[in-house]
Amino acid sequence: MFYSVKRKTIVAVIAVLVLAAVCMTGMANEQVSAVFNNRSLRKVPVYGVDTQEKVVALTFDAAWGADKTQGILDILDKHGVDGTFFLVGFWIDKYPEMVKKIAESGCDIGNHSNNHLNMSTLSKDKIAEELDYVTNQVKDLTGAQTKFFRPPFGDYNNALLEVVEEKGMIGVQWTVDSLDWKGLSATEILSRVNKGVKNGSIILFHNNSDNILEALPLVIANLKNQGYKMVKLSELIYQDAYSIDSNGIQHKVS
Repeated sequence: MFYSVKRKTIVAVIAVLVLAAVCMTGMANEQVSAVFNNRSLRKVPVYGVDTQEKVVALTFDAAWGADKTQGILDILDKHGVDGTFFLVGFWIDKYPEMVKKIAESGCDIGNHSNNHLNMSTLSKDKIAEELDYVTNQVKDLTGAQTKFFRPPFGDYNNALLEVVEEKGMIGVQWTVDSLDWKGLSATEILSRVNKGVKNGSIILFHNNSDNILEALPLVIANLKNQGYKMVKLSELIYQDAYSIDSNGIQHKVS
């Protein structure tokens, strides 16, 4: 009798343990599934473009100072290349004539927010205000519609990118950060660009960094020697029928 009861008890315990293991496995699978679903729902801006062509985009963020901007435009014109300037609202307010000159040069103008804030900390309504101000200012001064938005500090989240899309723009980051804002020398900036550049790269500069006027001609000459064509973002980025992978690389959808 004792043996029989003990055996039944052991069987019952094993059954309970098996059931618990099944339940735990189910919960774990649900958690894993949730993680992957969240990852699949995560939005990312464009960091670069998947292309077989040797083409790249030179981009310049403008938030503080403007005394080197005309020099940048002159260099681009001299070498026959185009660029894209991402403008902050308070910069536009301070330098409206320079905004017009950028547009007249043929370069693209992108939206860089009104106040250069960490956009992921803002409500959707506040994000919309930040974007609308720049869009409206650029349109009033140049007649052009901003097609691209670059978040200050590279800081973004789903809410920001959702508003960007609602406003008819594409969120853009960069493939190569020149780190020119750190005061790097012209040759150091050239080295960083040269090491990171590839087909479809978006290269980040700043319009008023210490050595931009010395570095830019070196960068352009080096890229040309490698066979690269430098274009504005509207000529590089796909604006319809595209997908973006988890690394922010844009792919054309046929």
